[in-house]
Amino acid sequence: MGNGIEIGIYTLGDIGMNPHTKSTMSMQQRLKEIIEMAKLADDAGLDIFGVGEHHRLDYVASSPAVVLSAIAQITKNIKLTSATSVLGTLDPVRLFEDFATVDLLSNGRAEVIAGRGAFIESFPLFGYDLDDYDALFEENIKLFQQLNKEEIVSWQGQFRSNLTNAMISPRPVQEKLPLWVGVGGTPESAIRAGRLGTGMALAILGGDPIRFKPLVDLYRQAGLEAGHTSNSLKVGVTGHTYIANESQQAKNEFYPYYSNYWTYVNKQRGVETRISRTEFEQMTRPETALFVGSPAEIIEKVLYQYELFGHQRFIAQMDIGGQSLKEIAKGIELLASKVAPVVRRETSK
Repeated sequence: MGNGIEIGIYTLGDIGMNPHTKSTMSMQQRLKEIIEMAKLADDAGLDIFGVGEHHRLDYVASSPAVVLSAIAQITKNIKLTSATSVLGTLDPVRLFEDFATVDLLSNGRAEVIAGRGAFIESFPLFGYDLDDYDALFEENIKLFQQLNKEEIVSWQGQFRSNLTNAMISPRPVQEKLPLWVGVGGTPESAIRAGRLGTGMALAILGGDPIRFKPLVDLYRQAGLEAGHTSNSLKVGVTGHTYIANESQQAKNEFYPYYSNYWTYVNKQRGVETRISRTEFEQMTRPETALFVGSPAEIIEKVLYQYELFGHQRFIAQMDIGGQSLKEIAKGIELLASKVAPVVRRETSK
């Protein structure tokens, strides 16, 4: 028997107005609270904490490595990952060296989830062409994997200067930095993750999770065909989560934040929509992937997905919509004390 699947939390660092108080947190306060969230998660015995990358005034974390370095100093055991790093517009050398530094500071706890990003603001910001969206990611992730293997690197590519016997420093505590690819829903991304032999972190934000089963199958098939072992092909599931002692309490408390969150996220994308309470009730049904409810209901949803995917990791996004740290802390405590022990036990059999 093993220890069961890993369970943790992640944040994208969104800065939204609290729908009850109508106040909006400062960037400085939001960062302080993210660091405090990580400490709470570590103290509670969760396995992983992630910080996402955005380059917008309504998000606070443009540099996950810097935030995770601060977190490394006040935590002891929890793994520290990006969630995600937008690798299409990041220099792979810089990304590797930053996270190797986090690995040294955390005594071997750093990981990278690389993705193409839900927003595209980093392309004009760093001088890249959106037409190269896919080719940039493919080239950069392959270079990152080479940097992860070799201390002295020679390399030629299309989008950045060549490397000739370049010294890649520092080197991490771990033999290699664990690398995952964030996948939103495209078969091509799942196949690429398998072909490259990275982990695959699935973002499942709602609906029936069974629609993601073909992606997991494609990922594993592509990985095995490329010569990777089944043990190295790891799947993680991420999702929006709100836990309260009772089911209806969770729905009543979370609805204002969830509706608020999608109102401002959709507005960022140029769409004006608001989720009604009726729509929200449909979204939180037992067969959906939105993790809202009592600890028993969250356990049931995680275990149902485990039956579908056989995944190795579940990471919850618990801080959306302008919630206070006090409310987020309650969710972390319930995830760690009520949900995680049962899920770990059942998935270790």
